[in-house]
Amino acid sequence: MDKIPKIDRQREHQANERTFLAWLRTSIALISFGFAIARFGIFLRQLNLAITQQEPPVNPLSNSENLGLALVIFGILAVVLAAWRYNQVFWQIERADYKPNRLMVWIMTGVVIILGLLSIPLLLRRDKVLPRSPSPIQPQSRIHKIPDFFKKSGI
Repeated sequence: MDKIPKIDRQREHQANERTFLAWLRTSIALISFGFAIARFGIFLRQLNLAITQQEPPVNPLSNSENLGLALVIFGILAVVLAAWRYNQVFWQIERADYKPNRLMVWIMTGVVIILGLLSIPLLLRRDKVLPRSPSPIQPQSRIHKIPDFFKKSGI
């Protein structure tokens, strides 16, 4: 246990903590991007509905809500993996038998590449805007009609 000097072990633990915090920031970014992508897709659909008065078609598999949900879930998994890896490295430092493991880096890289590739069809898809109906539904005004009394009196 005391094979390495205490100051070196302290530096290794601090490096381990910095690595954990980097993974934590990455997972927060993934969760934030996922939330933003999902909510922005809903906003665009509502905007399209308000403009065209028609419900836009939504693909049940490739839509922004599913991509956003996948990013949020992956961000949560990244935090779990980061905590697990931090603990594993902590005990390896204490036993002075640290062994680097690149598996988590490759898993993270692979999943981000897959999610990135799945987002390409969303970026390239062009929804056809249907022509407006001849009599679109207009929102009703709060003032329906100005009474004649106000017109004559100039008020």
